[in-house]
Amino acid sequence: MIEIRHLIFDWDGTLMDSAPRIVSAMQETARRLNLSVPTDHEVKHIIGLSLEKAFDCLFGQLSEDLVSALYSEYRFQYVEGNHIATPLFDGAESMLKQVKQSGYSLAIATGKARAGLERVLAETPIRCLFNDSICADEAMSKPEPDMLLQLLKRNQWDKQHCLMIGDTTHDIAMAQAAQIKTVAVSYGAHSLEDLSALQPDWLIDDIGQLKEVLKII
Repeated sequence: MIEIRHLIFDWDGTLMDSAPRIVSAMQETARRLNLSVPTDHEVKHIIGLSLEKAFDCLFGQLSEDLVSALYSEYRFQYVEGNHIATPLFDGAESMLKQVKQSGYSLAIATGKARAGLERVLAETPIRCLFNDSICADEAMSKPEPDMLLQLLKRNQWDKQHCLMIGDTTHDIAMAQAAQIKTVAVSYGAHSLEDLSALQPDWLIDDIGQLKEVLKII
């Protein structure tokens, strides 16, 4: 039996219920810039990717000026223009505190840029629980394994002792490329069908169930 010591969490859709705000902000950004407005499903599919990769997936090849405008408008819409609440999922805070007290190291691997992660962490009571974090502007975008490989290298963690927890196929594919075991959560941005197709090691319906997974590893 392999001992898991290090838990690496995706942020949006895994710990924070931010998908509705992301979808709304991206759609409003498209409207403001007279671009084709993506569907809810299309926006949810890019959650977890870097903004650069997300824009490419949603809008195709654009001029540098328009890409620059996309960055500015989306950041305004998400931070200031949109008022949809983005709470932590029920049970996330208590689960994180319990696993931290049990001796696990905690880290974040997110599609957010560093400034975005720092902003939301400052708004939550869980910042102090994490040993490390890595963001989309500090590594290659998911599903490339770069984020995880950087975390492992700088913390001197063995991949066999790590577990990646995420809500998208990008999270699962990233972890599998890094040869790290995976827990997929079914309540986030990507469908149960899409997640199951990648055959994660565990699939849970509530973040609190992670404690049950840890007992059987």
